[in-house]
Amino acid sequence: MNHIEQYGLIGDMQTSAHVSEDGSLDWLCLPRFDSAAVFAAMLGTRQHGAWRIAPTPDAAEPGPVAGAERRYRGDSLVLESVWRTSRGTVRVTDFMPPREGAPQVIRVVEGVSGEVPMASTFRPRPGYGRISPWIHEVGGRIVAEAGADALWLDTSAQHVEKDGAVVSSFAVSAGDSVAFVLSWGSSHGAPPEIPDPDAALATTLTFWQDWSRQCTYAGPYREAVVRSLVTLKAMTYAPSGGIVAAPTTSLPEEIGGGRNWDYRYTWLRDASTTLNSLLATGYRQEAEAWRRWLLRAVAGDPENLQIMYGITGERDLVERQLPWLPGYEGSTPVRIGNGAAGQLQLDVYGEVIETLYLADRNGVAHCGDTAALHRSLVEHLAERWKEPDEGIWEIRGPRQHFVHSKVMAWVAVDRTIRLAEAGALDVDLVALMELRAAIHHEVCTQGFDPARNAFTQFYGSRELDAALLLIPRVGFLPADDPRVIGTVEAIRNELSTPEGFVHRYPTGGQEAGVDGLAGDEGVFLLCSFWMVDALALTGRLDDARSLFDRLLALRNDLGLLAEEYDPASGRQLGNYPQAFSHMGLVETALLLERLAAPRPCRTLPQPPSEGSPAQSTSMILARA
Repeated sequence: MNHIEQYGLIGDMQTSAHVSEDGSLDWLCLPRFDSAAVFAAMLGTRQHGAWRIAPTPDAAEPGPVAGAERRYRGDSLVLESVWRTSRGTVRVTDFMPPREGAPQVIRVVEGVSGEVPMASTFRPRPGYGRISPWIHEVGGRIVAEAGADALWLDTSAQHVEKDGAVVSSFAVSAGDSVAFVLSWGSSHGAPPEIPDPDAALATTLTFWQDWSRQCTYAGPYREAVVRSLVTLKAMTYAPSGGIVAAPTTSLPEEIGGGRNWDYRYTWLRDASTTLNSLLATGYRQEAEAWRRWLLRAVAGDPENLQIMYGITGERDLVERQLPWLPGYEGSTPVRIGNGAAGQLQLDVYGEVIETLYLADRNGVAHCGDTAALHRSLVEHLAERWKEPDEGIWEIRGPRQHFVHSKVMAWVAVDRTIRLAEAGALDVDLVALMELRAAIHHEVCTQGFDPARNAFTQFYGSRELDAALLLIPRVGFLPADDPRVIGTVEAIRNELSTPEGFVHRYPTGGQEAGVDGLAGDEGVFLLCSFWMVDALALTGRLDDARSLFDRLLALRNDLGLLAEEYDPASGRQLGNYPQAFSHMGLVETALLLERLAAPRPCRTLPQPPSEGSPAQSTSMILARA
């Protein structure tokens, strides 16, 4: 089985596909990110659906063909794979055109030198690998039908049906090309049109190149930042403005473990922080689209606010298991849906309001509907902030008074006050200032352990949580406050690996820990980027840059990151690619660039008076 990091991503901003370095397309959901997969080999075997295009083993050199050399063409999502064989060299270009009609995957095989024998094995298995479709020809076109879905395969290559797959054997010489086009449609509807592959490729390249040129970041990590931004854009659902946390489900946080979750939905937290990265690099259109999505999803009903929704605002995300799939390297269960949708996570109020604040600072002014929603969110938070919750990490154990949740509740109130002071929002400032001070006082008295000189995971706990690294970043306390420095050092000593990578919190191993789950997990990449930020903000820029360079080295050859990383095996873990990881990369690169050339508005603040805000990193980025 391919390692997680051996996959490349292509997509059309409505769904995406994962293509391995051996030429196999092993994951594709149609027509949307959250639809049932038609290729699910990533969570099983190729009998669960895959489409491989690669050179055939050379008769003079028996054995498997080595993996391809890969790259994205420029700052695009067009993936090129080049195989060098004893017979010659061949290139396969994989892409999904930005959608105007039917969703399509186009794979173009081009001869570069010599003559290379090739094979395409197209084995669709709709219903997450469970259904063998009816494969037949209609008007000279291949179609695989199963229930309401029809998959149309158009190619000039000769083909035969064999064991439930469409197999094509052909050869390409220098200058030759053979195209394969997969289109999805309704089985009871008209067949989709056949595109011109060359024209579709030109359109796709133009779209991505034009979009990438809008990036305003010109710092030393531009290549990594732009690739992360393209990846984040690929995870947006263009028709609604929703953003998925990742385009996969059930890729494990521990090989063979059960921490396998469906991330193909829009978390308010993940989407908000992703939008912050886009706003900070010059992208306003995505923020405007997401705000419209937010208004529709929440529907003026903050009392029933969910932490996540479907990509068009669906609320029913019932979690269930797919027992016929053996899981990635035997990691079960495979889950679809997500039961965490019903959790209480108070921090999401802070992340959503922070994004509304930054959008306003970047010229996306509050409209009347947004202002009404904003006031409702703050009013509801004022009533509930004292409650325990499940926290940022979606624990499945008992609710606790998580310190990070309370800090982000403070952020929600603080950013509301700032908007009101700027004349962008009409609220009761006196009441909100009192609330801000009350939250700040409670966190500093009940969430801080003087004996350890560190904030703790929740009130009364002695455990740490990497989310506490955000305290200076959001402006709750200044970076030079002794309590912040003590917390950073404690996390560095107790939750970090020798390489400096950071775990989220202590897991329980074979016993259930605070999260209610047995088993362990890899280091969390977003938390590791937070550590870079914390080191930089506390004046250790050399240490911060060194850790950032080590994190950049974890990316695969295409610049992609999963959710987690296992230092022992050197493998990426978790759903992939992960919006959190790429968002963290972007924001950290921006912070390092700005701290390297400080300006008056970027200097570290003096300790604030009780309850008043320090200057947050997000504010620093908004002003640059």
